Amino acid sequence: MSVQVLFQNRRPDRIATLDEYRRSGGYTALSGILRDKSRRDVIQRVTEANLLGRGGAGFPAGKKWSLVAEDAPFPRYIVVNSDEMEPGTFKDRVLIHTDPHTIIEGIIITGYAVSAQKAFVFVRPSYETSAVILEQEVEAARQAGYLGKHILGSDFSFEIVVHRSGGRYICGEGTAILNAIMGKRPNPMKPPPYPTVKGLWGQPTVVNNIETLAFVPHIIRNGADWFKNLAATENGAGTKLYCISGKVRQPGCIELPIGTRLSEIIQDHCGGMLDGSQFKACLPGGASTRYLTPEHYDVPMDFDSLKAIGHRLGTAAIMVFDHKTCLVGVTLNLIQFFSRESCGWCTPCREGLPYIQDLLWRIENGEGREEYIPRLETMAKHMWNAYCALAPGAASPVESLLTFFEDEVREHISQRKCPFR
Repeated sequence: MSVQVLFQNRRPDRIATLDEYRRSGGYTALSGILRDKSRRDVIQRVTEANLLGRGGAGFPAGKKWSLVAEDAPFPRYIVVNSDEMEPGTFKDRVLIHTDPHTIIEGIIITGYAVSAQKAFVFVRPSYETSAVILEQEVEAARQAGYLGKHILGSDFSFEIVVHRSGGRYICGEGTAILNAIMGKRPNPMKPPPYPTVKGLWGQPTVVNNIETLAFVPHIIRNGADWFKNLAATENGAGTKLYCISGKVRQPGCIELPIGTRLSEIIQDHCGGMLDGSQFKACLPGGASTRYLTPEHYDVPMDFDSLKAIGHRLGTAAIMVFDHKTCLVGVTLNLIQFFSRESCGWCTPCREGLPYIQDLLWRIENGEGREEYIPRLETMAKHMWNAYCALAPGAASPVESLLTFFEDEVREHISQRKCPFR
């Protein structure tokens, strides 16, 4: 069994209580930094630990925090992203239902590091139980003196608000989430200025994913070298929550050293493929990543290793498909989602995704033509001209379908039907 950091207090049927979290060392990091660590000390330790953002982009957390200038105006805010509408991704929900106080302590320490006064935890509507848990445990932390005015007798005051969102995929984009919290249409905002300079209500704002901030207390308590040594690869750091779904015997959310090989995750931790199934492909990091094929079966699942072969780790939501799965149908399903969830702000995304959806629908339903293949390739390239990164992400499964499974697309066209039906 590998080292469990975020899941060390995991119970089969309930969340870990505040007392259980404290017995495992919880809130000692917060009390320690309030006693004898400067804000810059906290940022330096997180930077040295090479904690990369777990929401999908992989941007260094410490570097992001350092972009809040010492003389930046007040108030300052933390936005904690738990929108989690990426298909296949459910790690944030599992983490909230496992050990909410590691999240809460991480948020408070982040607030201290950038001299923020308030945090908003952004939760989508279908995560109502998560919102209730967070509100309940935030209140427990407040009653214990970890939130509110003059935390633990210090001069640091901080509050956490659980924000229930209207719920759209676009709200997970790093700047659209700010508009959503402010009650505006959740269109992305192209920097500069960056949120760390001008975010919520024009004030400095740090936006991080829940999983990212949950690691912070453990890094402060155990050190940067400890965190880096948890990884399975030389360039990695820490553990990672992997969400595995699809054609495996034991799907779920598991914590493993970042850089654990894909084959090990599927065979050793998910019980292997379902009986009668053979690995055909997977999406390694949610719906907005490219298909991995059997030739990639042993790739280490970390940011650098996947980048080296032209792929992304994303949210590390591994969606596994077997040899009986039609990947044209899978891709059509994903594009229907992305097309529906587009904010409609820019032309490539608003017009391009429905067009791609129509072409894929025709191919899947026996109306495909040979010229649709180069047309799909062209339209997928147009997505890179969109205003934000969500459209290129939406195009990723289309691009990789045509790269790795063009024969399957052509078979649909030549047979005038889906060969898997």
